[in-house]
Amino acid sequence: MLDRVRDELGFSREHGSSPEHPAVPLPSHLATGELAWASVGAVALAIGRSPASVDPERVATAYRSDRFLTIDGAAPPVWSPFSGFWRTSDGWVRTHGNYPHHAAGLRKGLNLRDDADASSVRDALAELSTAESVSSITAAGGLAVPVAPEDAATDETLRERPLLEISRVDVPAGASSRPSAAAARHQAPLPLHGIRVLDLTRVIAGPVCSRTLALLGADVLRIDPPHLPEPEWQHLDTGHGKRSALLDAHSSRLQELLADTDVVVLGYRPAALERLGLRPVDLARRYPGLIVAQLSAWGTEHPDRAGFDSLVQAASGISLIESPDGETPGALPAQALDHSAGYLLAAAVTSLVRRRSREGGSWYVSTSLRRVAAELLGMPRRTEPGAGAEFDTGPHLARFDVGGKVLVTARPALPGYEFGAPHAWASDQPVW
Repeated sequence: MLDRVRDELGFSREHGSSPEHPAVPLPSHLATGELAWASVGAVALAIGRSPASVDPERVATAYRSDRFLTIDGAAPPVWSPFSGFWRTSDGWVRTHGNYPHHAAGLRKGLNLRDDADASSVRDALAELSTAESVSSITAAGGLAVPVAPEDAATDETLRERPLLEISRVDVPAGASSRPSAAAARHQAPLPLHGIRVLDLTRVIAGPVCSRTLALLGADVLRIDPPHLPEPEWQHLDTGHGKRSALLDAHSSRLQELLADTDVVVLGYRPAALERLGLRPVDLARRYPGLIVAQLSAWGTEHPDRAGFDSLVQAASGISLIESPDGETPGALPAQALDHSAGYLLAAAVTSLVRRRSREGGSWYVSTSLRRVAAELLGMPRRTEPGAGAEFDTGPHLARFDVGGKVLVTARPALPGYEFGAPHAWASDQPVW
């Protein structure tokens, strides 16, 4: 896989093929460890380092960061009781209800009271078919997908497409581009020093991308809508080194920020971006020299479809491949689609920053969780997942003080770098 990414990003092969990957302790039937190592290795390549320097235990810890996160010594509740696998009358569905509005949509789609608990959801779904369940929940604004059988995982056509789709965007003739920060970067200890990144993403994949860019020296400003709070633990798990502010996307202030931005990372549904006036190609044309990185759950060909890593695993066939007993759906040992998509997108952005300094122009790169899932499904499998190697995670954890709270998180998967402390959510102003 790493050789494929190397070719897509235009990295030289003068030193031969990528080194053999070490065993990353993320046991599964699918090649989750190999996917993780290659994704982090792509970032190493993008900054001129050998992927062989990537520590497999550090990667495994970083990919399962939510399991090691503590705030004042307590592990936060990562999963809502409304997120999970549920039996229907003819199969299984997977739901995602971590956000209150998605949990409300789940209840509404099942004609349940606003205060209905998870057992009521279980009983209601058991009476419905998979198709009925998914249709009703989706129509009500909830999130549910059918758990696809293993043989649904035939993704040859999807795998024929690039893992990272990169294109140069034509801009109006005579438009002036932003000045290159190449000179500043040349004198700086960090590869992306002097680069401004506007982070319009949520949850895991997009924030992992922008967190990696901050790790490499970029000035990252995350913007969230005022009406949609982010769970504290989720922000702290991926907010390292970034500033965090609230701003309405329709505000003229957002356009002012974009005018002075080098990179914008977009993680909202494609249709939502369209409604907000943030269509990627339009942004690249409106602001010459801008690098636009887009991440979605299902790909731009499904503009209205919302999704998360767990839902993509279920709908792509991964969940039944990872079944512990051949019948009950299972899951990958980490949110590996999210993390891998984030690292791959960060590698692409880093390479495009260098390319822009040489060639100029506006650039666009995109990937999706579903495309990453297809890549994983095409990699060699194991008949048995094997046992995860035990190792001491202590050296791979970091401690921070955030607003008087003691935060313990995973250290960076990329060797030789250390995270800056996360800022409390919404604690900064939307300014460069």
